Amino acid sequence: MASRKTQGTSDQVEGRNPVLEALRGPREVHEIYLADAADRSDEICEIIQLAAATGVPVKDASRQRIDSMARTSAPQGVIAKVAPYRYLDLGELLELVASTDDAQLLALDGVEDPQNLGALLRVADAAGVNAVVITGRHSAGITPAVTKASAGAVEHVTVAQVSSLPAALERLKSAGLWIAGAESEGGMPYYEMDMTVPMVLVLGGEGKGLGRLTKERCDRLLSLPMSGGVSSLNVATAGAAILFEAVRQRVTRA
Repeated sequence: MASRKTQGTSDQVEGRNPVLEALRGPREVHEIYLADAADRSDEICEIIQLAAATGVPVKDASRQRIDSMARTSAPQGVIAKVAPYRYLDLGELLELVASTDDAQLLALDGVEDPQNLGALLRVADAAGVNAVVITGRHSAGITPAVTKASAGAVEHVTVAQVSSLPAALERLKSAGLWIAGAESEGGMPYYEMDMTVPMVLVLGGEGKGLGRLTKERCDRLLSLPMSGGVSSLNVATAGAAILFEAVRQRVTRA
């Protein structure tokens, strides 16, 4: 596959689990900074062992230096300098779909909160999603905060970045995928849809939901029946419920 486009010239990963997953994943890790006062937990010991096995230098640093380098609030005494995250472009995403049986994608229409994006990437990894689709504007990207919120799952998830989500959905529909958008009300109950087919689940942004053009590209609108006093769920929670219903259906079919 052709090289993916990058988000910058360099990046960093912060926290014990995210750094561990960076060492296990495909991204090149240049060096690791470890607070000299950090406790030697199982995770820290494994980081040191994996770094030694892969030839990544580990440098001692003061806790103050670690905190001054950090781009998140709790780096847990460890920061890795890594190659920038590489996104698929639309052409590469279509190549991936063409080479995948019963592809399952997750598309995000304006999810801007890094915590929500990180949580959704973690769910996507656990649910076996083939790729997550985001936009270059009005969307969170892969940042240290997102990487940390995903507990490192971002290192194992393919993310495509497109300029127009409605246009990308149209291309994916032409490639044979069903487009299902999640709506807070008015859609069919999510568990009534056949999710064993090749499909894209589309989730709207916080508070705004699906945009008009995105909604027009959907073959189905799905809703989660709500029995309590609150009328909607956090986007990451809603995504988890629907994606694991797809897992259940696919496992049952197999």
